[in-house]
Amino acid sequence: MARAALARIAEPGDPLTGRWLTDLGPEETWRAIREGSGRLPGASADRWAGLRSRAGRAAPARDLEQMARSGGRFVCPADREWPTQLNDLGLARPIGLWVRGTSSLRLLALRSVALVGARACTDYGAHVAAELATTLAGRGWTVVSGAAYGIDGAAHRGALAGGGPTVGVLACGVDVSYPAAHRELLRCIAERGLLVGELPPGDHPTRGRFIQRNRVIAALTRGTVVVEAAGRSGSLITARHASRLGRHLMAVPGPVTSGLSTGAHRLIREEATLVGDAGEIVELVGDIGELAADESGPAVPRDLLAPQTARVLDALPPARAVPVAEVAEGACTAVATAEARLRELNTLGFVERIGDRWQLTRAGPAPGRRTEDRPRIGA
Repeated sequence: MARAALARIAEPGDPLTGRWLTDLGPEETWRAIREGSGRLPGASADRWAGLRSRAGRAAPARDLEQMARSGGRFVCPADREWPTQLNDLGLARPIGLWVRGTSSLRLLALRSVALVGARACTDYGAHVAAELATTLAGRGWTVVSGAAYGIDGAAHRGALAGGGPTVGVLACGVDVSYPAAHRELLRCIAERGLLVGELPPGDHPTRGRFIQRNRVIAALTRGTVVVEAAGRSGSLITARHASRLGRHLMAVPGPVTSGLSTGAHRLIREEATLVGDAGEIVELVGDIGELAADESGPAVPRDLLAPQTARVLDALPPARAVPVAEVAEGACTAVATAEARLRELNTLGFVERIGDRWQLTRAGPAPGRRTEDRPRIGA
């Protein structure tokens, strides 16, 4: 009850309140502010007056009842559902979290990745965010974002499309539909994942609350991926928090001609790991053995040749037939060896014999035989 009251009167991320909670505990802190018997250490006269004014309007029992009617609850640091990684925030740790949805916050956060980026994103950014989120959800990862326009919304929709849960960390009360155009998206997130916030029911966002919300996103997850961000994007604040907290920091490259690539590219230059797909993300944040797929290109017939055979093939000029001695000289090998390799290449369809000379075939390797079925010759 005391934490619910303090969540109503203190701003998110306030280190002074965090100090009082550490030194005095929530009940004593709430009693001191409510009764005003003595100013707590570190509080200026103006600050104390503001807290006392807010305390006069606080009604924690009403807030908890309203949250319950909305299908939510208030989770405190001592509760079993509390994600202990949030304790890494130290004095800036949330007083508590208002949670809406039936899933367990702690369980969803165990394997979670934050996808953040620009609100006014490009089609490229939205496509990448949705694709990453869909694949991550399919691999059993929870996608965490801020439910805002742009990359956030694309990430949440992608996770839902992938059949996985997603967590929206809000800068307002979890019963408030903000932004209003995301009312239906917020409803879906609450049904299949969770809506989480530090602000009590009915509270609306401010610029400072958006900034503080980002620290929760970074602390809650194993890593943060910046999909698209301008040079002064708010998602870079999330990135800085992730870096300070020792979380994995990743960024997706974008077109160098786009101003919305500036922030992500700067992160890649300075500290972030470049990622291009969900497999590369999971390789960083996942458990041992969760590796990205091998991205080597498809093999062509020439790739399967033994090195000496490939040198003999390279020694043939592109547009004329030559004697075997010239081929041997070009491949730096004996004439007999060159002739043996030329016969192998002839069998595979790379070369043809014209009298006592050899030349490249115009059609390339013999058709009708798959590259992967051909053995490595001359090994």
